Amino acid sequence: MANFKKVIITSGPTIEPIDPIRFISNRSSGKSGFHLSSEAKKRGIPRIIYITGPSRYIPPDVEVVPIETALEMRYQLQKQAAQADVILMAAAVGDYRIDRCYPEKIKKTKDTLTLQLVKNPDLLFELGRSKKEGQILVGYAAETEDIFEHAKQKLEKKNLDLLILNKISAENPAFSVDENQVYFVTKEVIRGLPKMDKADLAAHIWDEIYKIAN
Repeated sequence: MANFKKVIITSGPTIEPIDPIRFISNRSSGKSGFHLSSEAKKRGIPRIIYITGPSRYIPPDVEVVPIETALEMRYQLQKQAAQADVILMAAAVGDYRIDRCYPEKIKKTKDTLTLQLVKNPDLLFELGRSKKEGQILVGYAAETEDIFEHAKQKLEKKNLDLLILNKISAENPAFSVDENQVYFVTKEVIRGLPKMDKADLAAHIWDEIYKIAN
């Protein structure tokens, strides 16, 4: 059995400010990361770093690092990642941010408003590129079409050990719900799991991580 001493779990959404009042974000609630952290605690992992965007799902008795933007999450990962045995990137990191945050509230003076977006860094790719020997890196994907092809490409490109694949649909929205149906994607196999409560799913994910470690 692997003896993990330090794990990092990212969770929740990131938010990218437009002005002091408004921002762009996504539908992530932070439930998946919360349950992953709770399960890690049950398994006796002594140090759990929980890097989270704004969420009401905050696990007790772990090291909580609150962030808002993708760049803030990147900074915290750069500080913490090298010493981690396992990194689970359950957060829904925004792909884009506003090119500049307006210092004052944008007034409603025109019928249309154009915002320039710039791409955020790919945090999962950066972690995969700098992954140390023996470190386990777990990523998430939410897809709507050609899901397995996209998942295999992401697994390889980002140097992941495990990808948790969500097929987003009306029957399985994945975000802000208590249950989810996912696929485990590794270099060897794609395995579908039945729909289940996210707490139970977290236990299955940790079982898979321990299997990879051994």
